[in-house]
Amino acid sequence: MLITNDQACNALWLDPFSPAGDMERGRLAAAGLCLLPVRTLEDLRQALTKASAVVVRLMGNTDLLTEVRRLTEAFKQDIPIICRLDGKNLGLAVDAMRKGACHVLDADDYDENSWRSAVELATRPPVQPKPAAPVSRASARQESAPKPAPKTFVFADPMSQKLLALAQRVALAQVTTLVTGPTGAGKEVLAAVIHESSPRAGAPMVSLNCGAIPEHLMEDMLFGHEKGAYTGALRDHKGIFEQAHGGTVFLDEIGELPLSLQAKLLRVLQEKKITRLGGQQPIDVDFRLIAATNKDLKLAMTAREFREDLYFRISTFRLTIPMLRDRSADILPLAVQLTAKHAAQQGLMCAPTLSEPAARALLAYHWPGNVRELENVIQRALVLSQGEDIQPAHLLFDDVGSESQTQLDWSASAFAAHATSAVESEDANNTSEGMQAAAPSLPAELAMPVAPIRLPDAVKSNEHKMILRAIEAAPTRAEAARMLGISPRTLRYKMAQLKVAGAA
Repeated sequence: MLITNDQACNALWLDPFSPAGDMERGRLAAAGLCLLPVRTLEDLRQALTKASAVVVRLMGNTDLLTEVRRLTEAFKQDIPIICRLDGKNLGLAVDAMRKGACHVLDADDYDENSWRSAVELATRPPVQPKPAAPVSRASARQESAPKPAPKTFVFADPMSQKLLALAQRVALAQVTTLVTGPTGAGKEVLAAVIHESSPRAGAPMVSLNCGAIPEHLMEDMLFGHEKGAYTGALRDHKGIFEQAHGGTVFLDEIGELPLSLQAKLLRVLQEKKITRLGGQQPIDVDFRLIAATNKDLKLAMTAREFREDLYFRISTFRLTIPMLRDRSADILPLAVQLTAKHAAQQGLMCAPTLSEPAARALLAYHWPGNVRELENVIQRALVLSQGEDIQPAHLLFDDVGSESQTQLDWSASAFAAHATSAVESEDANNTSEGMQAAAPSLPAELAMPVAPIRLPDAVKSNEHKMILRAIEAAPTRAEAARMLGISPRTLRYKMAQLKVAGAA
């Protein structure tokens, strides 16, 4: 909720040390919040009915945020908490996001537009979906199974916030939408956001990857078949358009759809009718189409690999997801979210904390594989850290060529921080010999070897350790492969290659 001419958006400002100054009030008023200062948690509790957000000033740690989070969850679970830092403190910012802050604002890095975007996103009321279109009994029975929890998309970067605002407008308009962007950027997740923000949110969203299904099976997946349509068709089968009746069809990698099926898809979009394989009667279908691709469809049209008429039919509105490196403010919130998700899947009691050096390493990397690569890196880090804080040495990136140099930079930074900490803790009365004897050494994971080591040997050694730890942590080989971000077949191959016990 933003300030309008006749309505103020009240936010509670909690700072036990001092009330908000004129500059603070002015900045947050420009961002869309009218501050009501409170000094204690009891004052906060009494004033929560007047608040659409809580702004907490953090001083050195997140203890105050923990108490505020506990209080708001007991009173009003969905109230957003915005943390305001006095200066750049990456470790504190990461910890705040991990403990439930929806946004962290840095007083030393003030920008009116980014603060306004953050406040608008935090205080925007959720979209209330309209009742879904009527669904047939057969379709209702088919979709009665529990649906997975809604997927989440991080919109911390101003570029992502603009994308969210646009996606929510598109969702309400219900136009056919084409989502473009690089591999691994989160196109299916954005499609889910559009579906869940639309009037069709109460009906199913059915997804199909056009690049993962053999051509001879694709038509059956799209349109279904009648019993007896071909050998082995023992019962009727609904295609995705019938399964998604009243809801949304998401066609990923639509650029891989064979030309023969592109014409049939175009006809379905025009007539909203399908005919099953082996069927005679057309069946009415009601769905909204969202398509996605990482290909340049205009080039594909020039090469006669994609129909021009289908392109204009599916791209009524086009949304483009940028590379992860171009929306850098999303990286740490995504890392925190993925750490919590995969820590729970790996059976850890609590998610490890992302150390400040590790956070800087994540921000310094260029992420050619986007969010999918980030997820793989986090899963590997959880295997290597074994429940301890995640350090730079636990971050194994896919682009080894670019990693080799930056890894040295991060190791040097970690050594400097370690050395400073150790020296400051020494007694000032130590002799020079004592100081020399107590000189800090690099942690084992970051220490440079005395003898030179070849990069391939280092990679192979780390790979061997990761595979062993994954096998120990996972109940099955398939789960170990998933934790490592590879297929079970690749895991078996690597186990044989590295001579890991049980490779057969």
